[in-house]
Amino acid sequence: MTPNPKRRPLKRPPAALAVALALLAASTVSWADDDGKRSPRVAPLPSYARECGACHVAFPVGLLPAQSWQRLMANLPRHYGTDASLDAATANAIGVWLTANAGSGKRASEAPPEDRITRGSWFVREHREVSPQTWKLAAVKSPSNCAACHRSAEQGNYSERDIAIPR
Repeated sequence: MTPNPKRRPLKRPPAALAVALALLAASTVSWADDDGKRSPRVAPLPSYARECGACHVAFPVGLLPAQSWQRLMANLPRHYGTDASLDAATANAIGVWLTANAGSGKRASEAPPEDRITRGSWFVREHREVSPQTWKLAAVKSPSNCAACHRSAEQGNYSERDIAIPR
């Protein structure tokens, strides 16, 4: 086969294409909702899962609207009392992904107070049966510790059938 002289050699993709490919790679997956129904969710971006999941469960991106994620990413040096700073490239990639996949449905129709998922009306309604004493248990510590009760939270499964409240 003879080479085509009109063909240009392949070049490295520009940064925007690289981000787009990363978003495509993080395509949707299906997992159980809190009511046990299967629904599409966005698979965590590996850098999001690694960086944010190092301190807490990498929360499902659809639980906050885009403006909340933007504020959280802009304030990483003061992330709820912790310095969660990231290098610029990682922060930008995560920020682009969070904004592109942010919630827009009823769970994220409005930003919760202080952009805290645990203070949103959906979260409060879903956890209304949890006693104040449960949140204070040493194994739980706070409502943001999803994995304390949701045994498969790390895999994105928040089904009520998979809850085990510590004693």
